[in-house]
Amino acid sequence: MAPLDGITVLDLTRVLSGPYCTMLLADMGARVIKIEQPGKGDDTRAWGPPFLYPSAQQPRAGDPEQGESAYFLSINRNKESVTLDFKHPEGRALLEQLIAKADVLVENFRPGTLTKLGLDYDTLSKTYPRLVYCSISGFGQTGPRRKQPGYDAVMQAEGGLMSITGAADGPPYRLGVAIVDIVSGMFAAYGVAMALLARERSGKGQEVDLAMLDATVALLTYQAGNYFASGRAPSRMGNRHPSIVPYETFAAADGDFVIAVGNDDQWRTFCAVAGLPDDERFTTNRQRVSAYDALRPLVADRLRAEPRQFWIDRLTTAGVPCGSVRNFDELFADPQLNAREMITMVEHATIGPLRALGIPVKLSETPGAVRTPPPTLGQHTDAVLQHDLALSADAISALRQQKVI
Repeated sequence: MAPLDGITVLDLTRVLSGPYCTMLLADMGARVIKIEQPGKGDDTRAWGPPFLYPSAQQPRAGDPEQGESAYFLSINRNKESVTLDFKHPEGRALLEQLIAKADVLVENFRPGTLTKLGLDYDTLSKTYPRLVYCSISGFGQTGPRRKQPGYDAVMQAEGGLMSITGAADGPPYRLGVAIVDIVSGMFAAYGVAMALLARERSGKGQEVDLAMLDATVALLTYQAGNYFASGRAPSRMGNRHPSIVPYETFAAADGDFVIAVGNDDQWRTFCAVAGLPDDERFTTNRQRVSAYDALRPLVADRLRAEPRQFWIDRLTTAGVPCGSVRNFDELFADPQLNAREMITMVEHATIGPLRALGIPVKLSETPGAVRTPPPTLGQHTDAVLQHDLALSADAISALRQQKVI
């Protein structure tokens, strides 16, 4: 058994933060029913290129969305797709029946949107007191900015991340992945798990209110701690660490790599391997941080003299943390990832074998699994309506003709 076997999640989310949350829950055994707009589905179904197609099928001219979006595929495995217009009265009634059978509802609409439809937590909790209701939004369900929309790039800017990302003499940068969306999904999944655990004790569900801004600020950790302690806002430092030296990227003779000298013992070992003199100016980390401008050129000049694998082999053997700055070709050829099952294959309904990322959380007794591929749009509509709601084939056909499903 997986940890969340027997838990049913109704997924009213789209794009990234919400789908990432529900994917994490699905990976750990929850049944996730993804509600999508008929004829369109999750916005990310149209995000591309790249789109993936069956090997024998070519894209239709001017209509690339007939393929499966690589973006959508990356965050929607282990789910069932049901197309349902819950703004339609009959669609709303069907959704209510699904809610009655669900343990968890996850949504990432702008605050107030579902309130107008009577699908907010306060309304639903009166009828379904055991329901765990998770809302992901830009600024949360409370506060003066609650109704403003949230987007990853905006939150990286508003949440302080961009101010500390990039070269010291360059512009602020957004991280290369949508880190705010992803960490918001992670925190949301954590909140859902905690609410389910609490329900086991109290018998009552609760609301999980996750703000992307809050999640971003939570990432600041020691940078925020340094600011609280000193009153000085941190600045962009490139790949340099504000409190540990040397701890950054250096150029070897044939490419970049990172060394992470985390304590004074590692520094002495590093100096011995690199052939650097025992300089009393750099004995302690505090001294190295203070004397950064004098130290870095010495280290950089020495490391530039040899290929990076030369240094990585010797430093790793000596116990000094280091690693190459790898591109994706190098990364996904690493046998360590295969040993850890972080690259997996699943058979998709239309495109065939699909390579995907694995599950990073390894549980010894109740592991998660990549059980099913990301669904095609509405792939499970008929099955869910027939088996879960006991609708007849004729009733389903009538709903389809009315564009309710």
